[in-house]
Amino acid sequence: MTAVGRRTFLRAAGLTAVGAVAAACAPGKGSPPAAPSSSAMPSSPPPASTRPSGPPDWNALRDKLSGDLLLSADGQFATAKRAFNPLFDSHNPAAVAKIGKPEDVQACLAAAAGRLPIAARSGGHSYAGYSVPEGGLVLDVGALSQVDVQGDRVTIGAGARLKDVYAALAKAGRCLPAGSCPTVGIAGLTLGGGIGVLARKYGLTCDHLTSAQVVTADGKLRTADAGTEPDLFWALRGGGGGNFGVVTSFTFSTDPAPDITVFSLHFPGGAAAETLDAWQRWLPTTPPELWSNIVVSGGSPVQCRIGGAFVGGSSALTALLGKLEATPSSRTMKSLSYSGAMDYFSGSSSRQTFVASSRIITDPVAGAKVSDLASGHKGMDLLIDGLGGAVANLAPSDTAFWHRKALASVQVYAPATAGNRSSVAKSVSTVVSGLAGAGAAGGYVNYIDPDLPDWKTAYYGDNAARLEKVAKTYDPDGVFKFAQSL
Repeated sequence: MTAVGRRTFLRAAGLTAVGAVAAACAPGKGSPPAAPSSSAMPSSPPPASTRPSGPPDWNALRDKLSGDLLLSADGQFATAKRAFNPLFDSHNPAAVAKIGKPEDVQACLAAAAGRLPIAARSGGHSYAGYSVPEGGLVLDVGALSQVDVQGDRVTIGAGARLKDVYAALAKAGRCLPAGSCPTVGIAGLTLGGGIGVLARKYGLTCDHLTSAQVVTADGKLRTADAGTEPDLFWALRGGGGGNFGVVTSFTFSTDPAPDITVFSLHFPGGAAAETLDAWQRWLPTTPPELWSNIVVSGGSPVQCRIGGAFVGGSSALTALLGKLEATPSSRTMKSLSYSGAMDYFSGSSSRQTFVASSRIITDPVAGAKVSDLASGHKGMDLLIDGLGGAVANLAPSDTAFWHRKALASVQVYAPATAGNRSSVAKSVSTVVSGLAGAGAAGGYVNYIDPDLPDWKTAYYGDNAARLEKVAKTYDPDGVFKFAQSL
């Protein structure tokens, strides 16, 4: 497809994308790297009670890193500190460390833990800018991007972007369900759960995680899987980025790459209420091979589009679409390979300036209420992604991702500028509050929002207490603490 803006593409096709929060670090060829020997391991952070105050010794840290350490006086710093959203260009971290291996993370923790905020950054898509902490140390793991496919398993460095993950998997004839934005990092996506266009067929990204390597706040490199560090492994599957340590690689199970039929339905202006009602009745009756979303666009009149992907052919999809009790004004359909479908959904890699939040639909909400909330908010989109299918095959407590029984997630997205950011944020909050009043009260941590009321319960439900316990176990001194950390 041509290089159009990501949201322009979504508005045209009725498709959505997945965002991510602060990510993690380090690749590995084949199996994840073994923990370094004690003699090679950098010093662990000192206990909180004995940590010196004041800034780290940046020169000493620079000498220990395999990559660069950039300070504010360095010429590349202004670019190196940037997140995906230009609204956070005003954030001023103290330093950006270019991470090349797990030992670099350990060195950073030994030098800076307890002295200033520390956050890892992969794709930099934290919706609240948490991966660029003011006055803190950014662990930039973008160079840790290797994707190593071995049979039905893939080991991915935490700095890998989705576009590179998909390319490597497609080349090997394999598939991993994940998001649609090409520059989202695998780390933040996975740690928050990983909603995507194949979720109803294959589950969330985190459902395919078999092990992860994590540098925890004490400087230790740990392997977390079902048999080793099981509580940490549970928390990493949907407990949010930046809460438990810095992940240095992920190993996932994969599936054979399928052929996919994509579709887009457009409806007349003013038909959003009845179309959303019909979509909510229809989606739960469809097989898991079908994923769909509906985009409700604010304005006067309110507009809506339905899009989606089907693991199967066009004739079977046509029959399923015929059961939707809403009549589109136009319909397009296209059969694609797995790689072609991921390209179709990806849109542009350009940075975008926006304000966003989320809600979760468990039981159907009134289409008229949603349409009324969107009315007048020109430029705002409510991107409603279908769940169910394989996502619901696990219980809410099986992993940290709580919303297993939900019908859909709602991303409330509005373009903004530095000048109108405050008013746009107020509009988004008004719609988010209205959605909660209509019955959609949960939230998705990968669309993290500092203004979301009762955010801990919204993101984590009854899993919040266990997640807090895991966070306290692995980071008792709050080395990775941020505004919405556990």
